[in-house]
Amino acid sequence: MKVVITGGTGFIGRMLARRVLERGALTGPSGGAEPVDEMVLFDAVVPPEFPPALAARAKVVTGEISDRAQIEALIDRDDIAVFHLASVVSAGGEQDFNLAMRVNLDGGRHVLEACRRRKTTPRLVFTSSIAVFGPPGMGPRVDDSTKQTPQTTYGVTKAIGELLVNDYTRKGFLDGRSARLPTVIVRPGRPNKAASSFVSGVIREPLSGEPCRLPVGLETVMPVLGYRSIVENLIRLHEAPGEAIGPDRAVSFPSLDVTVGEMVAALKRVAGGRRLGPIEVAPDPAIERIVAGWPTGTAWRKAAGLGLVCDPDIDSIIRAYIEDFLPG
Repeated sequence: MKVVITGGTGFIGRMLARRVLERGALTGPSGGAEPVDEMVLFDAVVPPEFPPALAARAKVVTGEISDRAQIEALIDRDDIAVFHLASVVSAGGEQDFNLAMRVNLDGGRHVLEACRRRKTTPRLVFTSSIAVFGPPGMGPRVDDSTKQTPQTTYGVTKAIGELLVNDYTRKGFLDGRSARLPTVIVRPGRPNKAASSFVSGVIREPLSGEPCRLPVGLETVMPVLGYRSIVENLIRLHEAPGEAIGPDRAVSFPSLDVTVGEMVAALKRVAGGRRLGPIEVAPDPAIERIVAGWPTGTAWRKAAGLGLVCDPDIDSIIRAYIEDFLPG
């Protein structure tokens, strides 16, 4: 079978591609395990650090997710699975409304329509976000039954995407699943335009001996999950039986609800003898407004019932990053 990952040259896309290739097979439209004989990573750009070993095993295609003809050409086999990760992120969506609509809504619709044109019922995993929920005033914890009141353009586009996945699945056009992600940490490389970028930065930069300027206070609570668990859960969600997910195809991923201060304390515990770069709180009102519109606590009974996993603690997430990305 063919596997297409949009946003595939990004951090999570690359790790997901490697894991799928290691498995060698996924549940296909037939309902049984089918060997993966073609892997396509689609993205707007290929970063300079893209690993040659992965490029040798997967086809990389560049283009615009808003180009309907190109997306239809990508999703060109009936024995296909799609992981739709491509998206304009939170702060980027606030800065450029038209771009967010073009990429997140138009692009997402093109992916759904391309799957609908297949003669089978392809499985599709769409990455959504807990940004579909509203601010902490909605209650101390949100779960899959919480009313969605997104406070950012990014969150609105994700909420619409979830509803479209539900309806395309209800109509039998595809077998969709929406992965409602918390903040993914620890991302290597440089900061991106996500308003939550500081959550990786508060670990990544000090471990590299660089200063970190926090745009929010140490008391800020963020639901987080390590990248290893994110990748594992995306595959587990793809493999889950549709009847176990139910008519609402969105599943809030497990997460740890931790303060930024707790992350800093864990970093100091795990770093051992490493000399850490300084951490300074330098409030950024624009970032604070966005973060204030996100939930601060999550419950994930549905995910647990589907066998999705959670990291045991923040320390283990930091250790994984050190093992995977820091020399020595």
